[in-house]
Amino acid sequence: MGERLDIQTLEAWLWDAACAIRGPVDAPKYKDYILPLIFLKRLSDVFEDELSRLAEEYGSPAAAEAIVEAERAEGVIRQGKGVVRFYIPPEARWPAVRQRATGLGQYLTEAVRAVARENPRLQGVIDMVDFNATAAGQRIVPDEYLARLVDVLSRHRLGLEDVEPDILGRAYEYLLRKFAEGQGQSAGEFYTPREVAVLMARLLEPEPGMTVYDPACGSGGLLIKCHLRLLETHGVRENGHLRLPSQYAPLRLFGQEINPATFAMARMNAVIHDMEADIRLGDTMRNPAFRDAAGRLLRFDLVTANPMWNQSFPAEVYENDPYDRFRFGVPPSSSADWGWLQHMLASLNDTGRMAVVLDTGAVSRGSGAQGASRERDIRKAFVEADLIEAVVLLPENLFYNTTAPGIILVVNRRKRHPGQILLVNASRLFAKGRPKNYLTEEHVETIARLYRDWRAEEGLSAVITNEEAARNDYNLSPSRYVAGNHQEEVLPLEEAVVRLCEAEEERAQADRALAEVLRALGLEAPRA
Repeated sequence: MGERLDIQTLEAWLWDAACAIRGPVDAPKYKDYILPLIFLKRLSDVFEDELSRLAEEYGSPAAAEAIVEAERAEGVIRQGKGVVRFYIPPEARWPAVRQRATGLGQYLTEAVRAVARENPRLQGVIDMVDFNATAAGQRIVPDEYLARLVDVLSRHRLGLEDVEPDILGRAYEYLLRKFAEGQGQSAGEFYTPREVAVLMARLLEPEPGMTVYDPACGSGGLLIKCHLRLLETHGVRENGHLRLPSQYAPLRLFGQEINPATFAMARMNAVIHDMEADIRLGDTMRNPAFRDAAGRLLRFDLVTANPMWNQSFPAEVYENDPYDRFRFGVPPSSSADWGWLQHMLASLNDTGRMAVVLDTGAVSRGSGAQGASRERDIRKAFVEADLIEAVVLLPENLFYNTTAPGIILVVNRRKRHPGQILLVNASRLFAKGRPKNYLTEEHVETIARLYRDWRAEEGLSAVITNEEAARNDYNLSPSRYVAGNHQEEVLPLEEAVVRLCEAEEERAQADRALAEVLRALGLEAPRA
């Protein structure tokens, strides 16, 4: 056996592969072609390794093939209970792909569809892309570029003895990050910066056997970081890599994603990390996928999520909700942040905890304003129910779809310090990067330590009581309680737009209420 591939080699190699199709394909589209092929190569190389192991065990390659074909015919492999994880048809095995000289786009498309037919668990995952697709009568990726991509990917094996799942998974996520850098505004739909995901896992500290749920799971990174954190805290090191000992149950991971291409990435990401994860396609707010036999929402130990910030949903999504999720109030249609939080709260069991990334306005909008504010009122209800445990203000320019800072909101149904809220102002804890800032391991450790030790630290964190939050009209922005860099806060453009939309919504509501009063008095409402 040769040396196992290290992370630097893998990252450089996979980026070379992406560059092989750089000419005809826009950067945001790289992932649609390269990720399924990396996935196919991993599946094919692992299948070859499993066949080799069976050949040693049963005396010959022919015997190994016969056993696999028999299990395939009986449907054992389709159920995930066979001697191989997935059945790869001969035409989809990498040596056959590599030997193809003509019609490569059509061949690859038929190959990944054949893999999906043989393995129902991979349907809608590996077979999402048409390698033969055209635009304006021209092939999007001509065969010569596909051949170049196949050639680059053929440089290294991705089998069981060639690369550890965690190393391959990290390289895969490196590619996702690179694609996010090229994709701009839409990148946040599938990728949360790695160090933010690591920090969230540190705040949640999953224990063996726990259930973890992400209702807007993107490419699955937040679930994967919880899995990796459990390995760090409970794993043992064998041959330089962490393994979970048999006495510990792994996490049970659940995710839902609305975008079919992103859902496919999440499923591939989980398999490449050698993880079991139940990830489903669909609209969580309108049709949550995880329900019991009676139709009630399943409840989980942990929730980790980065839903789209300030998403717009019509009022009917919240009103007459069949799952009774929005008990604390209907959020404004201009921002679903507190709608998402209420869905997640309804998905937490009686001892559950969650860490959620949101726009900074989620913890401050409406506070101090004259008149009603739906978001402030929902926030007030959360505080009065003693659910909010901590708020972490992140630095600016971390996320790929905005330069605005975000916050991590921690909710705990069984708070360690009832009646108190920890506020961490981490706005200055970052390293300059291109194109984005990032948190170093030291920054992540600092924030996790403040939360773990429940510490008020000058210039970094404060512990307030629920009563103090009430005196500040339920403004939970850490910068209000922890001195930052003493610069005047500038309202980000995205936040200004959300506040304007909310003001318009409140004005329209007031106009409707006035019109009803005037009608009742037999008067006509004034014309605008």
